[in-house]
Amino acid sequence: QVQVVESGGGLVQPGGSLRLSCAASGSFFSRSQMAWYRQTPGKQRELVAGITSGGSVTYVDSVKGRFTVSRDNAKNTLYLQMNSLKAEDTAVYYCNTRPSFLGWGQGTQVTVSS
Repeated sequence: QVQVVESGGGLVQPGGSLRLSCAASGSFFSRSQMAWYRQTPGKQRELVAGITSGGSVTYVDSVKGRFTVSRDNAKNTLYLQMNSLKAEDTAVYYCNTRPSFLGWGQGTQVTVSS
């Protein structure tokens, strides 16, 4: 069964940094386009950053220059380095394929607050 498990979230002050990880099981990872998504209560889940199997990346405008998505195919792991965090980055962060074909994991909560 294909599964993803997100980790690395937490409480951080504005301007701080966090690194999220997504461990994936199954042989799909290395050949799949992957992405980070986030969701806040009452809002639709939005795409934050995507990375192709070859390493090409895309970002939503609001995180460009602050977030960096990367992957380690040997470890079946997706990462999201988040710098200069803002209150509006507060959300539950999820990983999935792009488009999202997998079941959603439990996500990891990121809270940016002083």
